[in-house]
Amino acid sequence: MEASATPKTARGEATRRAILSAAEDVIGTRGYNDASITDITREAGCAQGTFYIYFKSKDEVFAELVVEMGRLLRHALSEATEAAPDRLSAEKEGLRGFLTFVTAHPNLYRIIQEALFVNPDAYRAYFQTFADGYREALKEADAAGEIRPGDPDVRAWMLMGIAKTLGERAVVWGDETPIDHVVEAAHDMIVNGLKR
Repeated sequence: MEASATPKTARGEATRRAILSAAEDVIGTRGYNDASITDITREAGCAQGTFYIYFKSKDEVFAELVVEMGRLLRHALSEATEAAPDRLSAEKEGLRGFLTFVTAHPNLYRIIQEALFVNPDAYRAYFQTFADGYREALKEADAAGEIRPGDPDVRAWMLMGIAKTLGERAVVWGDETPIDHVVEAAHDMIVNGLKR
């Protein structure tokens, strides 16, 4: 989903990003219904008129925020896994990168969960984009003989579910188990399963 205007200068892009960052904070803290454009612009340090240069409405900034959160997370995951020599190593480092990201962006869970009700298309696109990329990576790993054959689509959604739930446990429920311990335990499960 495209915003109303694409910034033409570095300053404009910085302003647009400040608005998105403020929206993340305000909507993530107060919820979509209780957040206002006034709250967002106050947090961003800009005038309401400036908001409307980049976004037509609160609905539009929210939809773009969901897209942006996905984009930032995918970038963090790419960086976390770029040096991984194989798929199983990538799983481990990807989970570590995911948990690190959501810990630094605790509002992600509220924003994405609210998207289910506020903008179901953005919610679906957020997860589908991750699943599509994940499925392709698993197909490549299968073809390269790095993992045993299996349904890459089911596996993608299953692995996403593991990460999502472990992140929620840490961020939403406040579990303080160290990330490294969680990653080791989850990775053992991913690699070895439950079978004796």
